[in-house]
Amino acid sequence: MKSIWESNQFHRQPDLVVVGAGIVGLFTALFHKRAFPHHHVLVLERGPFPSGASVKNAGFACFGSPSELLADLSNEGTDAMLDRVEERWLGLLELRKELGDLAIGFEPTGGHEMYAEHDPLYTKVADGFDRLNEQLHPIFGKAVFQWDDASIHRFGLTGVKHLVRTDLEGPLDTGMLMRSLLQKAVGSGVLVRTNAHLTGIIEQASGVELSLANSEVVRAANVVVATNGYSKALFPELDVQPARGQVLLTEPVEGLRLKGTFHYDEGYVYFRDYNGRVLLGGGRNLDIAGETTTEDATTPLIQNELERLLREVILPGKTIAVAQRWSGIMGMGASKSPIVQHMGPRVVVAVRLGGMGVAIGIRVARQAAGLIG
Repeated sequence: MKSIWESNQFHRQPDLVVVGAGIVGLFTALFHKRAFPHHHVLVLERGPFPSGASVKNAGFACFGSPSELLADLSNEGTDAMLDRVEERWLGLLELRKELGDLAIGFEPTGGHEMYAEHDPLYTKVADGFDRLNEQLHPIFGKAVFQWDDASIHRFGLTGVKHLVRTDLEGPLDTGMLMRSLLQKAVGSGVLVRTNAHLTGIIEQASGVELSLANSEVVRAANVVVATNGYSKALFPELDVQPARGQVLLTEPVEGLRLKGTFHYDEGYVYFRDYNGRVLLGGGRNLDIAGETTTEDATTPLIQNELERLLREVILPGKTIAVAQRWSGIMGMGASKSPIVQHMGPRVVVAVRLGGMGVAIGIRVARQAAGLIG
């Protein structure tokens, strides 16, 4: 039995249900509410708090390292690479403008890519370096990347021969970002319901029926599914696969010299400073098949390799304990471009962020909201 107050405010049929309270989901709900202030907008989140990759990532505000961009150029052509970079860069600018640097903990301390001695990747990057900067210039209005080998010693790295830097990237605090976004969405009138695990969607002529794990059925006029790496369970036909990224965080490091964000081994390894600690993640390339999973766990194979890099490259000569380990589930596919499309007249998906949800999430959300009338 429900009171009239419950029925009117919490249980009336939503005009829009967004599945997933991550960056894409919350921004989609926020943008729709701004466009249609009278609409009832409900976000369903499976966890007690936002619990997907949006709160499990390493906190990088980045648009692509030189090796990644040159690989994209080789595989997909110049236009595809430049379009992707522009989307990421514009997304970061929009995110920072919408929420504010202070609210997301953004630090303009720079992004880097490093190369070991005799690394064949360095040769590829060096050969295409100047041309890449020329191609990126119309987007940024300046040279994006510069060689910064002199900073290798300053950062305390060892086994590293060459270093590239861009002043346009840096770390941010993912927890602060998500809390600020959640507050803004709720403040606009969006209703967020947690511990609501969606198990099925049935689209009908008059609306959409959403089945929850507790056997409840929620009916809505329209639905946007923003579950990224978890989307295969709802839409098996989509080209999106889960991709687990493992992370560790050290105890405080006395005299830590590291500053900024760093990519290594073609971007499969990434690390940064965080409150006097080292946050290190990646290594998925060691077991691609095993890391194609939605299981929230870590494995000895990858964690041991991350710890080896910590001892031998990032903090040589120091023995620092690991304070915390976790993993996050990204959404990947044959293409790095996101999937934002109708699955039916009333159901839209906005998934496959390709590990770049921080950068492109806000623009993917704007596109998804635009598909809902």
